[in-house]
Amino acid sequence: MAHTLVGTVTSDKRDKTITVSIVSRETHPLYRKQYTKTRKYTAHDEKNEAKLGDRVEIAATRPLSKTKAYTLVKVLERSHGTVELKEDVNNVELPEKVGADKIAAEKEGEE
Repeated sequence: MAHTLVGTVTSDKRDKTITVSIVSRETHPLYRKQYTKTRKYTAHDEKNEAKLGDRVEIAATRPLSKTKAYTLVKVLERSHGTVELKEDVNNVELPEKVGADKIAAEKEGEE
């Protein structure tokens, strides 16, 4: 059986190609500290069926291009959509910060 990996689709912009990120937890051999390692693989998606955020299984194959050496086996779980912020939320004016000089000016005005 071919070498298979399970990961999340991080890009589906190219035709018949997806980028899959595989996240793994590893332990440093000397310091015993755990850290996450993310590896990205490009895979061939013949029918363009995988979408952004889907959980997929990919398998190793012969090199199909300079970067592609995996093919999509199946989509394990579809993404539940993405959250987008409205334009109005990004352009909201925030109130001024109350700094030490502003507080001192208010105290002088009270006296």
